[in-house]
Formats: sequence, structure tokens, C-alpha cells
Amino acid sequence: MNKQFIGSNFDDFLAEKGLLTEAQAVAVKRVLAYQIEQLMIAQNLSKTVMARRMNTSRAALNRLLDPANPSVTLQTLERAASVLGKRIQVELV
Repeated sequence: MNKQFIGSNFDDFLAEKGLLTEAQAVAVKRVLAYQIEQLMIAQNLSKTVMARRMNTSRAALNRLLDPANPSVTLQTLERAASVLGKRIQVELV
């Protein structure tokens, strides 16, 4: 076992390896994709209807819902939130 990382937390490990920022971005995207998908299910919205209400394509919606695809704009998130009766809150911490 590598004693170099004993006592440190996983964030420290990722930071040392230069991976923390990317890991955090992926985690945020996964959570947002999950939340949007769950709200669509709760509101009985198909992807076709959701995309139409967002004034976008199903392909763009699929990218938004793909937890592995980190490419998403705030504008796309805002449109999705609006359709679902929610709002986006972004803050720097």
C-alpha cells in the first residue's frame, strides 16, 4: 500500500493528480442530468415533447441528459429548467 496517501481524503488525492476540477465538473453534470431526467419522468414528459418545449433538437436534449457528456451550456440548462418549472442557481464557492 502506498503510504503517501494515508490520512488524506479523495479530493486531496485527485488534486495532487490534477484531476479534481474535471471530476467535480463530471459529478455536477451527472447530478443535473439525473435531476432533469427525474423531473421529466415525474411530469410525464417524453424526450420529443421536452425538446420541442425547449425549442431544441432531441439530439441536443440527449447530450444534456447524457451524464458522460460534459458539454452543456447554461442557456440549455436554463431552457430545460424553465420547461420543468424550475430555475438554475449557480454560485461560486
